[in-house]
Amino acid sequence: MRKLLLLLVCCCNLASAQTAWISGAVEDSTAHKPLSGVAVSVMNDTAMAVTNSYGLFRIAASKPLIRLKFELEGYDTRIIYARPGEYLLIRLMPRRNATDAIALAKARANISRNSNPNYTNAGIGLYTFFNETYGATYENKFQRTSVAPASNFAVDVDRASYSNIRRFLRQKAKVPKDAVRIEEMINYFHYSYPLPGNGETMKLSACYTSCPWEPMHRLLQIVIRGKAVQLDSLPLSNLVFLIDASGSMGASNKLPLLQAAFRVLVNNLRAKDRVAIVAYASEPSVILPSTTGDQKEKILNAIDNLNANGATAGEAAIKMAYKVANQNFIPGGNNRVILATDGDFNVGRSSDEEMEELITNARESGVLLTCLGVGMKNYKDSKLKVMAGKGNGNFAYVDDLDEANKIFAQEFGSTLFTIAKDVKAQVTFNPRTVKSYRLIGYENKVLADAGAGRDSIGGGIIGSGHCAVALYEILPADSMAAGDTLLADIKVTYRAPYSEAPEEKELPVGNGCAAFNEAAPDHRFAAAVALFGMLLRNSAYRGCGDWDMVEHMAKNAVGKDKSGYRQEFLKLVKLARKQQ
Repeated sequence: MRKLLLLLVCCCNLASAQTAWISGAVEDSTAHKPLSGVAVSVMNDTAMAVTNSYGLFRIAASKPLIRLKFELEGYDTRIIYARPGEYLLIRLMPRRNATDAIALAKARANISRNSNPNYTNAGIGLYTFFNETYGATYENKFQRTSVAPASNFAVDVDRASYSNIRRFLRQKAKVPKDAVRIEEMINYFHYSYPLPGNGETMKLSACYTSCPWEPMHRLLQIVIRGKAVQLDSLPLSNLVFLIDASGSMGASNKLPLLQAAFRVLVNNLRAKDRVAIVAYASEPSVILPSTTGDQKEKILNAIDNLNANGATAGEAAIKMAYKVANQNFIPGGNNRVILATDGDFNVGRSSDEEMEELITNARESGVLLTCLGVGMKNYKDSKLKVMAGKGNGNFAYVDDLDEANKIFAQEFGSTLFTIAKDVKAQVTFNPRTVKSYRLIGYENKVLADAGAGRDSIGGGIIGSGHCAVALYEILPADSMAAGDTLLADIKVTYRAPYSEAPEEKELPVGNGCAAFNEAAPDHRFAAAVALFGMLLRNSAYRGCGDWDMVEHMAKNAVGKDKSGYRQEFLKLVKLARKQQ
């Protein structure tokens, strides 16, 4: 009897160990809304599941290849082939009468003749928020200058938060609080602050005004502007496109959008630059060895032939991409992996902490990392944010083709070419003129006072022509001694891309305060974006600020706005006013 029981236990454990799973979501193909109550079954098997209120399901798969049936009253039944480990996005079509079906077929035929669906904005930004992840962000508090006179933070010009927020507002969804990173919103825009002089890497400037949302407070804006390197003078590039082609990337706003984005980048490459492509699903593979930029057709064909299927082996893919980059390493060049994904890794090490460790070790080779996030529902912002920061790189979210064009065409140099690394700012306030201060944004980049100068604590990066803007809200001292004109001293430390020798720039800031309405448009517009972010977060520091104030501030600070981004911001303010 005991032997029989042991045999049964072993058999049960073996069966359990062999069980694999397929998961995914089901939505209406027209409205792009999640469908609950969909019956999911494995044909010729007993396994069944039903989608939950978010349209999500998980079902056991006992074979390497199975057929799944999706059934819901009022919708056409759909049958597909699937493999264990895949994440599926299933669209069910509402049943139509014969007349509607004919009209739909004609419309589809017309679309297929006149456009390439991989390179349009069709279907982008229409999806409902599902199980996206964001790192928790806790707003910086006011610091008493008498206790902590120095404020230290890492400087970079990530911009992912703004385009991601734009996606939520366009799809009329509430913006998740932790998706709002105010410094990334401010730094999304172009500013006309002066560039460094000849032979200089950076130029510092500052503006001190009254604060519109807290009449008793003041606003200090700090600007760090990097030198702009002419395209012909930029170093040679050794790029590896690391593209997620797993099953979760099948939606139109994922892999097809990435293919379009990389086409923009390839068309901006110089003949002497080099590109390799690593694609990954259940396992990674090199689909294009390192190829010179003058073979654009070959590179574009490799991009166009990608298809989404399988699981997501992120760990193995990252290791392979860095290996390829190191095999083709250009001393003194721009050696960079460009990771494009929704961040939903599910094979190998995949947690945020494990990815952080992996990237931290990989960056020692001198290869930088750029992360491009796409998609919705299962988009893992938290993971990509950590990876970009630890990889001495930058981070962007691509919500449509216009954003791809901005990143890889209009801002080609600043996106891909670093002019300074390990960039840190230290702002030391004068306790005789400043009672307390609060850094707006940069919550995840604050450095401890004691560690601001230690090599072990990393800073951010500045790209060619980048303009990094930071805002402090300040409560002035109760009384000031006559002749005490110093407000703060700004010091920025950094290193050249391939140097370990630290360099620094300093700028003293006077205590003379101007009226906010008399400040330059760039200063006023950045403040409007900051208040916009505080309202989205329902910040305790928004004071008397409201949507009317944001709109008034921004409308009167549009300036030249050659690219139209500030006008677009005004439209987002109106959307947010209605939805939040």
